Amino acid sequence: MTAPGPPLVAHTRRIPDDVDLLDVAGSAGVVFAGGDHGLAGRGTAMRIELPSGPGRLVGAGDLVADALAAIERRDEVGLPGCGPVAFAALPFADATPASLVVPALVVGRAADGTRWVTTVGADGAPTPPLIGPPATTAPPTSFHVHASRPPEAWCATVADAVAAMHGRPLAKVVLAREVLVDTDHPVGAGDVARRLRAASPSALLYCVDGLVGASPELLVSRTGDVVRSQPMAGTAPRTGDPSIDNRLAASLLASTKDRAEHQITIDMVLDTVLPFCSYVDSEPEPQVVAAGAVQHLASMVEGRLSSPPASVLALVAALHPTPAVCGWPRPEALAHIEAHEALDRGRYTGAVGWVDASGNGRFAVAIRGVELDGCRARVLAGNGIVADSDPATELAETRAKLQVVLSALIRP
Repeated sequence: MTAPGPPLVAHTRRIPDDVDLLDVAGSAGVVFAGGDHGLAGRGTAMRIELPSGPGRLVGAGDLVADALAAIERRDEVGLPGCGPVAFAALPFADATPASLVVPALVVGRAADGTRWVTTVGADGAPTPPLIGPPATTAPPTSFHVHASRPPEAWCATVADAVAAMHGRPLAKVVLAREVLVDTDHPVGAGDVARRLRAASPSALLYCVDGLVGASPELLVSRTGDVVRSQPMAGTAPRTGDPSIDNRLAASLLASTKDRAEHQITIDMVLDTVLPFCSYVDSEPEPQVVAAGAVQHLASMVEGRLSSPPASVLALVAALHPTPAVCGWPRPEALAHIEAHEALDRGRYTGAVGWVDASGNGRFAVAIRGVELDGCRARVLAGNGIVADSDPATELAETRAKLQVVLSALIRP
């Protein structure tokens, strides 16, 4: 944990006017926003390093809670997301290094219209401006796009996974593909975020430590004693033609394969959240949620947490990775991914979001995103493979998912 200098004070006060959260973040800040609620910040008051190794998220809630509790709070608003807030883009694998950042300035927006700003720093330090600095580098003008693995090789891996399911415990495994984009100038995270927001306005927009995306999938949120999750599994394309898309949605809802894949995920989420709750249930039937060039089966899960309510990070630790990004049963699926996927997912299909000092927070599944690193960008997409999956169909589905992000990344 790094927090140089004198003791930190978090001062939260109301602000009268709305402000674009991407303007707050500027060229190098953090954002997590969806619907009427959102947070954005910039600067670093503290960074909290998480240990590597199996089960590290189990103790992360206490570690982060202790770090945030050490910051004095002067909160004039009192809503979830007020006071010091830690943002995280957690990797898929426990062995990959991970940390959370507590910004020096955070602007929040609540569903009821309340707006606030929190500053974290030494007592009496000057308040920074709400709007962050714009990018100062020239945008890229050339793009070289290439898959890190030939499509034919990935299709062969899908066929091998299907074969591995016959007569064995493995019921589903998620396999990812990677596309690399090399540019002549670094890609601006803020520019990508704005394009993704415009293309997917109902998604959960995130930008944390170079990971930028617009996820359709809420992993888990905690507001007081209310817990929510909206797992997704089962995908169909979208064309932009409402009549065609409605037919595709109806076919998705009627698909035995996709409904079975979706039910695996719903059952796992319910079984995992139940020990934390006095009550939990899911929608009786899934709905179809649009997500750019694709649409998914989704079901909202909601429950009441037992007292004292678990931190959102404890819920993340229990749920991650869900069958939607890993497979089922989890141990067999993880073993198959490690042996056959042939790439390091990094933060793709990890958990991205925020947690406050009271344990409230909101995390999305880190999909439909890109990892930016100077003049190179990594874009990944994956599919759930089941016993009757067709490799060519699965390949086409990954291309549709990749296109959502590539369209926001590559501009003439």
